[in-house]
Amino acid sequence: MGSTGSIGTQTLDIIGQYPERFEARVLIAGSNVELLAEQALRHGPALVVVADESRYGELQRALAGSGIAVAAGAQAIKEAVAREDVDTVLTATVGYSGLEPTLHAIAAGKDIALANKETLVVAGELVTRCLAGSRSRVIPVDSEHSAIYQCLVGESNASVSKLIITASGGPFRQYSAERLSGVTVADALHHPNWSMGAKITIDSATMMNKAFEIIEARWLFDVAPDRIEAVVHPQSIVHSMVEFNDGAIKAQLGLPDMHLPIRYALGDATRIESPDRRMSLADYATLTFEAPDTERFPCLTLARIANDEGGTVPCVINAANEIAVAAFLKERIKFTDIYRLIMSTLERVDKIDTPAYEDYVATNARARAVAEELIKSKL
Repeated sequence: MGSTGSIGTQTLDIIGQYPERFEARVLIAGSNVELLAEQALRHGPALVVVADESRYGELQRALAGSGIAVAAGAQAIKEAVAREDVDTVLTATVGYSGLEPTLHAIAAGKDIALANKETLVVAGELVTRCLAGSRSRVIPVDSEHSAIYQCLVGESNASVSKLIITASGGPFRQYSAERLSGVTVADALHHPNWSMGAKITIDSATMMNKAFEIIEARWLFDVAPDRIEAVVHPQSIVHSMVEFNDGAIKAQLGLPDMHLPIRYALGDATRIESPDRRMSLADYATLTFEAPDTERFPCLTLARIANDEGGTVPCVINAANEIAVAAFLKERIKFTDIYRLIMSTLERVDKIDTPAYEDYVATNARARAVAEELIKSKL
């Protein structure tokens, strides 16, 4: 899911490198029909699905005569992730859109290679409950969670003292509060280390991505939220760490390249020999770490609010952030308005303590509507 995005295209790179191991049976994308058709003709899946139903005819024409089945819309996506010829679903869609199809894949017993952090941010309790009744396993793809996953191999959960999630600090790590208020979209999209899609690049700049990763780690690794912290590591070489109760700290290091965690997840947590460039420690003689500044980057504090409040609060935070990021990218609000918009939305959307799936759907819609109204009224 999300084959035409940054993670999706890199996943197909890996599938193409190891044809004896992997086969792309289904490709799903939002609306980029031109690239989706190109990918389909190159990789020969049984089925391609475009979420935007208005693009169905265009995709059908592009693949006419190829023998590849074409479908469109949310129902087609739910059916696709449950196909008998699929054993692993890589979720690389952006934001809330990943939740429903991931739940269907879990219900069908598929393994989940999870690159869509919002699935667990929005509904971690529900997803965890569904996993308990399924044969599905979740293997994280995000570099930070993959690093923790790798560090925990051979360790007992009881021996874990702390999870330490690293953050690059983004492009504005050294900006003053005054300077942050004037940053442009172009400034925010220029990440110093990683090449990512626009949404996650902005989340990195606000440090919202670290808030989301703390929330996600709680559910992925069954660790209390007060034992998960973020540390700024500008070089992006240490992808995350685990501190154990004897004082030892394990870290996973590597170049800032998503091919490694994707390959590890697709390989079912086995290490497949890679042709990629290797990291030389001599090139990184100095690795630095510092505490994040939550006054300049207050979005990081939303992890604590989400974990403390629970219920539908994380869903509201995610929905408001998606609207805020989209508005910033269209220059409708300032960079520093992103946090203000999320907090204002939280104040206006009622919390549901023990939500069912339908409550998440309604809360997501309500939070988005409230955030849009706040933008129209200039916050």
